Amino acid sequence: MTIHKKHFGVYGVAYVNEHLLCIRKKTGPYKNRFDLPGGSQKRSEGLTETLIREVWEETGYGVENYRNVRCYDVLVEEKETDRVVHHIFVLYTIDVIKQNDKLPKLGQEINDSSGPIWVAIKELTEENTSPLVTKVIAELNQELNKTFFDVKRYENWLIKGDSNKKI
Repeated sequence: MTIHKKHFGVYGVAYVNEHLLCIRKKTGPYKNRFDLPGGSQKRSEGLTETLIREVWEETGYGVENYRNVRCYDVLVEEKETDRVVHHIFVLYTIDVIKQNDKLPKLGQEINDSSGPIWVAIKELTEENTSPLVTKVIAELNQELNKTFFDVKRYENWLIKGDSNKKI
């Protein structure tokens, strides 16, 4: 029996001088890959409130402006355990300003970000990024073909740094 899990998140997309603001994930299926700053909503939190909070928590940057909202989804499949994660994500293009040099303390929450890193667009590949970053790169390359908005399936997803576990 296949176990399905849905994950919904809100993420920021910041570009400056051909670089994308990323975080390096410390946990989860995107571990040790470049990902976008963002994450899950808290109870009674609006989308833009989540965006602002998550970007600040994971990068120390404040969101000055947001625009160009869009929504995508991917299916990340782990065949060995019959688990499928349906990751639904809302992206906002954002302008940021540095607020903190250190990531804020989150109390009982675990921060899955190792901090902000500006990565040259040309250095981002499917092998070193999350599906979210891959989608942003496709947007930048204007790969808006007939299937661009369809769900993308990742059947052989490898968690970096854990060669025995695929998701």
